[in-house]
Amino acid sequence: MTRCLKVNPEHPEPDVIAEAAAVIRGGGLVAFPTETVYGLGANALDAQAVVGIFRAKERPSNDPLIVHLADAAQLSSVVAEVPDVARDLAAEFWPGPLTLVLPRGPQIPDEVTAGGDTVAVRVPAHPVARALIAAAGVPIAAPSANRFGRVSPTCADHVMADLSGRIDLVLDGGRTQVGVESTVLSLWPDIPTILRPGGIARESLERLLGSVDVRQPSSAEGETLISPGTTIKHYAPRAKTTLYRGEREAVLARIRRDVSDYVAKGVTVGVLAAEEDLALLMDLPAVYRSVGSITSMEQIAQQLFASLRSLDAAGVMVILARDFGPSGLGLAIRDRLTRAAAGDVIVVTETSD
Repeated sequence: MTRCLKVNPEHPEPDVIAEAAAVIRGGGLVAFPTETVYGLGANALDAQAVVGIFRAKERPSNDPLIVHLADAAQLSSVVAEVPDVARDLAAEFWPGPLTLVLPRGPQIPDEVTAGGDTVAVRVPAHPVARALIAAAGVPIAAPSANRFGRVSPTCADHVMADLSGRIDLVLDGGRTQVGVESTVLSLWPDIPTILRPGGIARESLERLLGSVDVRQPSSAEGETLISPGTTIKHYAPRAKTTLYRGEREAVLARIRRDVSDYVAKGVTVGVLAAEEDLALLMDLPAVYRSVGSITSMEQIAQQLFASLRSLDAAGVMVILARDFGPSGLGLAIRDRLTRAAAGDVIVVTETSD
């Protein structure tokens, strides 16, 4: 049985944290809130405990994990080298939703890095996460707390829906704040490169680093990855998903047409859109979920995964979603929706048929 314990998200109770830390030290699995999504944690220095994460999630062994630290001062204990740029980034963005990829230290087992030469590391900002890592006294390896490839969890109920009976404990600290995973930034060996857009915007990194590249998703099967969340299909609902990119009016017109076509074929349709879009769409017979106002990428990111899960729960057969542009958190939202759609992206122009 998987136990679920309530915990104060701002001032976590020491006895609850101590109980969870004992599970980690004993080689068990604990799901806990971070500021991004819920993570599924194990002792990063215990290879067998880490294997348990892969087993619980049904995650392929070529997909590495992120190592979570309680404090930036611990970075040198898990990596072979800490370049000055990493120290600068840590000073600016930690604790927070930025993961750095650096040469791994000898104490990190192959199971964490998928046998690769680098390790992904971050210091989370959530009080519960930091308290748990500190109390456990070990770095914690933690991917998102869901079945592999599925929509990430932003509340404890999502975790229980996917992993109940597969893990030891869930710390229920309420809903997460950012809603999408951390930005993964590779600093090795050359130009700083975003491997996965996330909670720290590219623009924020470029103010410190200058030019930052963005790597495209991988579609290769079986290759060893250097970052989690980089396969072309990920964060995916059960329903077939399509993402529409282009000018708002043209995109909404195309979605209207496609909803009508699906309905005529007897297909149940879900539509994921901004609050401002719904007045132009809701006269059609579909299931609608608003992710918030187009004026707030933060709100859209926070509600994205919960809305996808809600459409799945409604039993829709297909989900049609619109893109929100590449600026700020929009890049991370685009990334998640592109992977949710397994690359099924329709670029709409004014002249599209």
